Amino acid sequence: MRDVKNKVISLVESLPDNVTLDDIMAELYFKLEVDAGLAELDEGRGIPHNRVKERIGKWPKK
Repeated sequence: MRDVKNKVISLVESLPDNVTLDDIMAELYFKLEVDAGLAELDEGRGIPHNRVKERIGKWPKK
């Protein structure tokens, strides 16, 4: 638990002095989601690059 607290403190300290609470929450949420995505990849639950390209190719064009 101490490790998590230290990581959060480091993240907050890396932000500019004029940061808002909303900015801090957004950064923490972003980090949480990125870490979850990386864990999925480490567990082999990612989507292969060619399948991602296929999916994106099916998106509607503007």
